[in-house]
Amino acid sequence: AAKSVAASPGTDYNPLFLYSDTGLGKTHLLHSIARESLKQNMKCLYVTSEQFTNDFISSVRNRSMDQFRTKYADNQILLFDDIQFIGGKEQTQASFFHIFNELYNAGCQLVITSDSPPNSIPLLESRLRSRFGWGLPAKIEPPALETRLSILQHKAQKLGSNIDGEILEYIANRVLNNIRALEGTLT
Repeated sequence: AAKSVAASPGTDYNPLFLYSDTGLGKTHLLHSIARESLKQNMKCLYVTSEQFTNDFISSVRNRSMDQFRTKYADNQILLFDDIQFIGGKEQTQASFFHIFNELYNAGCQLVITSDSPPNSIPLLESRLRSRFGWGLPAKIEPPALETRLSILQHKAQKLGSNIDGEILEYIANRVLNNIRALEGTLT
């Protein structure tokens, strides 16, 4: 889905809504989409919910809403990380709602991440939950043992370490649900 979005934004999976527990690669996928779209000279913006909220507050304070809207709506792809953090922030949600609609109606791609599915995000407006379900909500599951071993082998190779396969297997069998923790344990 991420490859399809990067290759042909705004067509197949719009919005693409990725959710999982912490450390399973949501932000990594957003950055990969951004890199691929930039290779194709597409205008792409990656933003965290905190950055979006801070930009919104600043634009209200400085009376620069037009600049704010242009920054976010003038993109072929908007990558929004950790949407759950705008829950309960009514004005921020309203602003995101309007930008979402503008981009979606223009055929632009939206990719959103969260730590839970749209219907489980506390204090998120129902009109946003509804829109997040228009495309593809995709849960990222923890990696299987073979994938964890492959990650460890690749990381060990990057570190220039020659670590015995039994040690890698030992780590892979104990760190199951978080890629960052898996790599950290190897380090």
